[in-house]
Amino acid sequence: MSRRRKAESLKQTARTPLSLRFGPRSLAFRVIAFSTVWAILTLIVIFTLITTLYRQANERGFDSLLSAHLFNLIGSVGVSEGGSLTGAPDLGDLRFSEPKSGWYWSVEPASEGVSGELHSSSMTKAILSPSVAEVPFNASFQRSYTTEGIDGEELEVFESEFVLDAKNRAARFRVMGNRTELEQEISAFQRRLLTYLSLFGVGMIAINAIAILLGLQPLRRVRDALAMVREGTAQKLDGRFPAEIEPLANETNALIENNKRIVERSRTQVGNLAHSLKTPLAVLINEGRALGGAKGQLIAEQAASMQKQIDHYLQRARVAAQRDSVVYRTPVAPLVQRMVRVLQKLNPQTDLSLSLPAVDIVFAGEREDLEELLGNLLDNAMKWARSAVAVSVAPIPGKKTGAGKEGAVNLFEISIEDDGPGIPEDKAREALKRGRRLDETRPGTGLGLAIVADLVNEYGGVLALERSSMGGLKAVVRMRSLH
Repeated sequence: MSRRRKAESLKQTARTPLSLRFGPRSLAFRVIAFSTVWAILTLIVIFTLITTLYRQANERGFDSLLSAHLFNLIGSVGVSEGGSLTGAPDLGDLRFSEPKSGWYWSVEPASEGVSGELHSSSMTKAILSPSVAEVPFNASFQRSYTTEGIDGEELEVFESEFVLDAKNRAARFRVMGNRTELEQEISAFQRRLLTYLSLFGVGMIAINAIAILLGLQPLRRVRDALAMVREGTAQKLDGRFPAEIEPLANETNALIENNKRIVERSRTQVGNLAHSLKTPLAVLINEGRALGGAKGQLIAEQAASMQKQIDHYLQRARVAAQRDSVVYRTPVAPLVQRMVRVLQKLNPQTDLSLSLPAVDIVFAGEREDLEELLGNLLDNAMKWARSAVAVSVAPIPGKKTGAGKEGAVNLFEISIEDDGPGIPEDKAREALKRGRRLDETRPGTGLGLAIVADLVNEYGGVLALERSSMGGLKAVVRMRSLH
């Protein structure tokens, strides 16, 4: 992976909070979304069911009322000896006396020998009815239909033909009710019901979401406990967890313990290997020097090279094991201050300045590794500086996570500058190669920057060699910090 891609990856890490994101991949989002959809569908079904039942009940009541008025009208009308319709029906509803109210009744002749016509005072003009062929009577000589009223309203009409006397003289009775009023009443009920159900639904969804979030709170406790283990402030997941999560916590603690045993075993094996090779290599080096001559020198040089390579790869193995561990944390500021004080005493002729941030930065690694990294960079700067070296430590700007204390950051940067000759941009890559020295006139092994590059790479950081504003080299290391 290139340094630019690593830098972008580290910046992305700095911008990404550790807290759970509420999105499609969130368990809380999925449960709340599912319950919300289910609640909405349930309320729609309830709304449809209630409005349907309400409509049916009102229509039955409406029809029953019209039927009652019809029988009351039939009982209130008769026929005289001369065949005229007689009677003064009182249906007990003031709407039949209010003009254009939509509530009307009428009595008309339906056979020979009957004359005249009776109608309610609300009926100011005749209302047309369909022919018997269009809407036939049933076996009880009754029919019902809808028609348009005087004022454009929709009317429900109950109509019946009834024989009035022994001479088989019959009349046609009609009672008309304002169906538009019924529909308006049903619509008003639907609007009120929709409002109440909407308020109930919003409250139910909110309470449901709160209950789900509270129910998932133990998972957040597990996440926070894992963050504490990763940061090194705890050795295992502590606390009491619900029965459903406790097995997960126990397995995680077992995994952490197993990881620690693996790391310790690896470090022990690395130490044993280094110890077992140290004596044979020392013997080869001494024998080569004692042998003398070209062959002796060759043996000594190759044995020394083997020693360096073994040290190098053992160091990489140790760093790799520590990087995957979850318990190492090193405060940066005290370590940098101590190293700067030591180098200032060793190089009094060089002006060594230090700039530290106000926030506490904790390196996600072991103290010895950070010491070796800083030691090589500072040694290189002091060796090439003419009169001044500047060291600065700063957090990389990014979003705060909120998981740790105020001011915690995800990444930090160490910058070491000098006023020496510097390194040309086209030679920077060569300077990082193991054993490569750009200037043979100065003492050194050519391993310092290579060791720094290896350490930074093992910890997933970024090392950049740039031109300093002081005129020399500016070495910039970006590493991950703990929250």
